[in-house]
Amino acid sequence: MTMFSTFVSLTRLTAMFAAGTSLLIAADGASAKDGIVEVPATLNPNKLSILRVVLATGAQVYTCSRNPAGARGWILKGPDAQLFDSQNKPVGKHFAGPTWEGLDGGKVVGEVKASMPAPVERAIPWLLLRIKSRDGSGAFTQAQAIVRMRTTGGTAPGGGCDEAHAGQEVRVPYTAIYVFLK
Repeated sequence: MTMFSTFVSLTRLTAMFAAGTSLLIAADGASAKDGIVEVPATLNPNKLSILRVVLATGAQVYTCSRNPAGARGWILKGPDAQLFDSQNKPVGKHFAGPTWEGLDGGKVVGEVKASMPAPVERAIPWLLLRIKSRDGSGAFTQAQAIVRMRTTGGTAPGGGCDEAHAGQEVRVPYTAIYVFLK
């Protein structure tokens, strides 16, 4: 599959995923019975309840550089995504840290606690992140943890990182839902 056809496929997936966001429930106690979101037990071992669900659409940004072992490869710089509620209204942004910043002023930074492979090929893994810092008093700051799931795309390129491309950045489109748990 060429880089262009991969991009076209991811763009179509992003559009289909965005169209389906009206199915997401952003209320307390949402479950598969209520309409849709069921967090895998391995990503919610403390059985926290759902505070909010948001859709992320954007890119995972990689830089061609050396890893700690000295090998050259695509190293994650961080996400660059917009966050939307169940009505497709913007609610914030997601960026390096990893950080989620709401339009209501609240900001949280997470730390990965658990990971599982995505069930979709070439999709970034699903994650459980604990909140390690909070700033402000927005909706995101009420969360104890965040789960990244239903990912599409976002994986590092398979090649092309050599001495001639040192320092180059690549933006790989991705989508995900982030489930804020309390």
